[in-house]
Amino acid sequence: MKILAVIGQKGGNAKTTTALGVAVAATAAGKTVAVIDLDPQPSAANWGDRRGIADSPAVIACPAARLRPVLDGARNQGVDLVIIDTPGKSADASIEAAKVADMVLLPVQPHLGDIETLRNVKDILTLAGNPRAAVVVSRARLQGRRHIEAVEAVKTMGFEVCPVVMFDRAAHYDAGMVGKTATEFAPGSKAAEEMLSLYSYTNSVLYETRATNHEEANRARRRA
Repeated sequence: MKILAVIGQKGGNAKTTTALGVAVAATAAGKTVAVIDLDPQPSAANWGDRRGIADSPAVIACPAARLRPVLDGARNQGVDLVIIDTPGKSADASIEAAKVADMVLLPVQPHLGDIETLRNVKDILTLAGNPRAAVVVSRARLQGRRHIEAVEAVKTMGFEVCPVVMFDRAAHYDAGMVGKTATEFAPGSKAAEEMLSLYSYTNSVLYETRATNHEEANRARRRA
């Protein structure tokens, strides 16, 4: 079972949109997927209620303190991929999610205030054992160069940057209102294309044939 955590220390940066979009894309690719919603304001779980499609993907709301038992349950049920959606401004939940993750996605808007929060995120990743992490520039404006400048700024901070920029497109919001994602609501759209590219990138990292040191550490902790 692979675990992808989506974390950040600022609200409104598309963490839930990212988590759900990747989850639905993975489900469409034939994987059994569970989304764990650690946010006290359970946006992902509410999306699951609106969706009304059983186990496609499963969405589970739980407090951070219950994360590991829920992961054990998912593993026992043969889940292929777990995606953890975390609350903004909650270092404890982010640390717990990053500790168990094979990969961490860090959505940030191309604004200075968002980019500056990455300093705190770097501390969180250090406390979590430095899992592989990548920043995703999200909610970028369709015009201008801010997303390009943001990518350059993030790289100077020492972060890996996802090669896919997620632009601020209406299809993401419209889809969420009816319990869908852009790939279902507007297939063939730019929003859907970008989300599928993001899934392809995360999938290639998660399923590299060579295990990372963090994956090995996770297995050792489970054996202990």
